[in-house]
Amino acid sequence: MLLCIDCGNTNTVFSIWDGTRFVATLRTSSEHQRTADQYWVWFSQLMEHRKVAVDIDAVIISSTVPRVVFNLRVFSDRYFNCRPMVVGKPECALPVPPRVDAGVAVGPDRLVNTAGAFDRHGGDLIVVDFGTATTFDVVAEDGAYVGGVIAPGVNLSLEALHMAAAALPHVDVTKPERVIGTNTVACMQSGVFWGYVGLVNGICDQIKGEYGREMRVIATGGLAPLFQMGHARFDAFEDDLTMHGLTVIHAHNQRLSE
Repeated sequence: MLLCIDCGNTNTVFSIWDGTRFVATLRTSSEHQRTADQYWVWFSQLMEHRKVAVDIDAVIISSTVPRVVFNLRVFSDRYFNCRPMVVGKPECALPVPPRVDAGVAVGPDRLVNTAGAFDRHGGDLIVVDFGTATTFDVVAEDGAYVGGVIAPGVNLSLEALHMAAAALPHVDVTKPERVIGTNTVACMQSGVFWGYVGLVNGICDQIKGEYGREMRVIATGGLAPLFQMGHARFDAFEDDLTMHGLTVIHAHNQRLSE
């Protein structure tokens, strides 16, 4: 079995791939202080609770938080007796290398999303990922990552609004019944929801105009279905795109080593 680990700025996701499907997916907060032993206690107890056999023989990691990688390496070596593959490191080959400015390090999550989206949908894509940041990744015809856009994430924008204006409360992200709010919470929800619908559609239109070819828009991240309700123009939604991309990259490296 392959253990796929995606460490983002807010959450870390562990998924076990048995070669045909994900048999278990776990989520925890991303904390660089967490030791390998702490990861194991948390992971093994939940696997036992779900009655999933822990028979891991390979691990692949994508992390936007560099400080957690060391302990995840130790976790893999100590408890699964394997050296993990880390996306973005020289020893982890990509199916198609990115084509960006020389010396630029592309975020591992964006490389993984590119690989997963190309495997499922082919090229000429825009991948919109609603995470801590809202990212737009452009996937070329041959599957290469060729650039994109980074905007503040939805929850990050709400938090910034609350912190900068003490009188404004915390609110949930939801689709409001009307655009024109008649109270503070409704006004904030409308601004965030419809503001991000406009942001997503506007940026995708700008990318398509600059790219000069027909493109499909693939959405991922927990809030993507919500924004599709607001007529954000997505051609598909993939809730496991990052994890799928990790399996694609791992399989590519396995083929190279044969």
